[in-house]
Amino acid sequence: MPEALAVVAIRWGWVGPLVLMSLAIMGSPGPATISLVAAGSAFGVRRSVPYVLGIIIGTVAVLVAVATGITAALLAVPAIGSVLIWISAAYILWLAYHIATAPPLSEPITTSGAFSLAGGALLGVANPKAWLGIAAVFASAHVAAAATADATAKVALLIAMIVVICTTWLVAGRAIAPLLREPRRARLVNAALAVGLVAATTLAVLH
Repeated sequence: MPEALAVVAIRWGWVGPLVLMSLAIMGSPGPATISLVAAGSAFGVRRSVPYVLGIIIGTVAVLVAVATGITAALLAVPAIGSVLIWISAAYILWLAYHIATAPPLSEPITTSGAFSLAGGALLGVANPKAWLGIAAVFASAHVAAAATADATAKVALLIAMIVVICTTWLVAGRAIAPLLREPRRARLVNAALAVGLVAATTLAVLH
């Protein structure tokens, strides 16, 4: 019995480093986080809830794929990897266009389909930074001796981190909204966010 408990016991010394690494890699600017800033600044937190939930759902799906080995199996086939990259790039370019053309806060706005629950989930899955970053974080630490307990603990911890990171970026976007009342400034910021989205995606793919 003591031996069995030792196998499933959490190695708490690894939890802190895993949290810090997830903040540094998953929480740094990328396609999803930049789009959350854009959504928060354009639509506010409440109207962006479906979008952030979609991103969380999509990103958790990526996490589960990494944890179960699906990611490794897909990327082992070069043709599949190339197709996934091109699909991701096409969707993110489409999203960047919607961010760049979002109306200033001084104009009446309706929530774009790009910032819907489905749009967020699609970005969560299509985000190349999520696949690379989550794979790196997931492999960086072993928080339990048994493989199943280790994977379960890391999935639970990283889901919590995904929720915290996504919510923080959305709130940050809402915080800068008062600065975007002036139409010219709003268009410049939207254009910068769109360029940042494309640049972050390009860096993730080239990595």
